[in-house]
Amino acid sequence: MTAPSNTMRPSALGLIVLGMLIEEPMHVYRMQKLIKERGKAKVVNVRQRTSLHQILDRLTARGLVDHTTQRDTSENYPERRVYSITAAGRQVAVDWLTEMVTGLPDEFPQFPAALSVLTMIGPDAAAGLISARIITIETTLEAMRAERVGFEDVPRVYLLEDEYRTRNLEAEAAWLAEVLQDIRGGVLTWQAPEESSPGRADDTTC
Repeated sequence: MTAPSNTMRPSALGLIVLGMLIEEPMHVYRMQKLIKERGKAKVVNVRQRTSLHQILDRLTARGLVDHTTQRDTSENYPERRVYSITAAGRQVAVDWLTEMVTGLPDEFPQFPAALSVLTMIGPDAAAGLISARIITIETTLEAMRAERVGFEDVPRVYLLEDEYRTRNLEAEAAWLAEVLQDIRGGVLTWQAPEESSPGRADDTTC
């Protein structure tokens, strides 16, 4: 019988699951509770309950996680699957953590792509879009600050990702405000291409 391969692409949700299992073995419901209590749902997509089960199945298939079935007659779930991390899982968790902290991922986010073709619209239209994005960021920051009111008792180390996201959004809003000021002040300007009129370009006579 072939041993399971622990080769697996780094996964944000997988890393969080392995990190929790390093603390202690636990069942899915405990993981869901911790993810909510520590605000991890902001950095990983766990909107669907099946997300945790799917990642646990993948981690188990690669020998990174093991599980046992335990009985607990004191609760509504008399029989639950309790997951624990393996030695291989601990090593992979450290490898993933190292890669994610030290490396710059090869990602292609939408916003920089949109900025790269901003000249397809005029400066006034671009200023309107940037202004709208600033409002969205400020609204998001207000919501995040309000949510943090309920996390006073959570150790800071579990909220570093929230600090990181907050600082990034604050920095982006400040930079966008500078760009907006330069556009409105005429420091940053460009000529948008004229919209093609129907029948004007590519007209051919048969």
